[in-house]
Amino acid sequence: MYKMAALNQYQSVDLESRVATASPHVLISMLLDGALKKIALAKGATSRGDIAQRGNCISATINIVDSLRAALDMRAGGEVAENLEALYSYMERRLVEANRKSDPDIMTEVGELIYEIKTGWDNMPLAGRRL
Repeated sequence: MYKMAALNQYQSVDLESRVATASPHVLISMLLDGALKKIALAKGATSRGDIAQRGNCISATINIVDSLRAALDMRAGGEVAENLEALYSYMERRLVEANRKSDPDIMTEVGELIYEIKTGWDNMPLAGRRL
């Protein structure tokens, strides 16, 4: 029990220090990673019939997607930002539906969309890495 509490504390401190020193580009990448992890946890909870955990994980994913939307610079981002905003809205609607229907296929769909965004984001040339 003590070892688990110590591990959780270490992970919390590690995450806080990574966030404190990360560039805006890295922070977005971390959010995308977090969304992917929460979707995987939601799918696992669905397969176990753990309704509470599924709901918590999907809710956390929606919050992350909403944070990604809030980070968009609509003026500087132009059409790309507009398209991302529409995609984030779509993903949020689909996640609500996935939770309501307990549908892992919808969770997979959203996870694949997030993965595509993350892949593009992580492969962005250094010159384009500004927020």
